[in-house]
Amino acid sequence: MRIRIVFSAALAALGLMFLLPTAAHAHGDTVKVVVTGQREGHVTADVTWENDGDAVDEAVAATVNAVSVDGSRTMGPWRLVRDPAAAPAGWTTAEALPPGSWKVSVDVGFPALGHGELEVGVPVVDPAPGAPTPVASAAAPAPSSAAPVSSAASAASAPAASTAQAAEPAAATEGYAVWWTTAGVAVTAVAGAAVGLLLRRRRRVRLDRLN
Repeated sequence: MRIRIVFSAALAALGLMFLLPTAAHAHGDTVKVVVTGQREGHVTADVTWENDGDAVDEAVAATVNAVSVDGSRTMGPWRLVRDPAAAPAGWTTAEALPPGSWKVSVDVGFPALGHGELEVGVPVVDPAPGAPTPVASAAAPAPSSAAPVSSAASAASAPAASTAQAAEPAAATEGYAVWWTTAGVAVTAVAGAAVGLLLRRRRRVRLDRLN
């Protein structure tokens, strides 16, 4: 009985030894790399197994290089990272290409070899229009403190002017009163002197008649 158990375990282990390499090589020994374009300057690519087209579940070691069409500029090497927007086979770059036309190449070294390339155009994106710059308006006149002062001064000068205007007729009236008083006193004195002279003359006339 114990021999049968050992024999069965040996057969199972032997079978696994043959099945595991078969499963490991089911995807093939190369990966297919398709550069799909760019999204806001970030290179996008799909990485699948060459034989069955399944998405690569393992980590992918790949480098991305880009050369401008005129050959004057180069970008990279960058590495590929998972692209959640294009799961499960999508990959992208954390870095972004500047505007222009680029020849992009992707080389995969793990879990298998693979290569893909594509000419990618990155458009120029106009910056979002900002809020209009407010034009400096004419400065509002600061509230002048001179207005209350001038109004207070005018209010103070108005009674003074009215007092002065009222004082002028009073002074004139007083002057007229003094003049009339003086004139009355003089007339009274003259009249009294005249009456006194007249009474003296009459008295003399009476005395002369009696004598």
